[in-house]
Amino acid sequence: MKKAIYKLLAKLNKALLPSYSKQRLDLSKASKLQMALIGWRYFVTTKALD
Repeated sequence: MKKAIYKLLAKLNKALLPSYSKQRLDLSKASKLQMALIGWRYFVTTKALD
């Protein structure tokens, strides 16, 4: 059940949130909000893959 929720969240993240890797964002110059979004996407992706 939890895995299905994380898979749904991962699809929503892909559709709604910006992809910073495609924008070639330098992590050392990223703002706090950008770093939070990167962390959130990472968290959801790892939980969806487990």
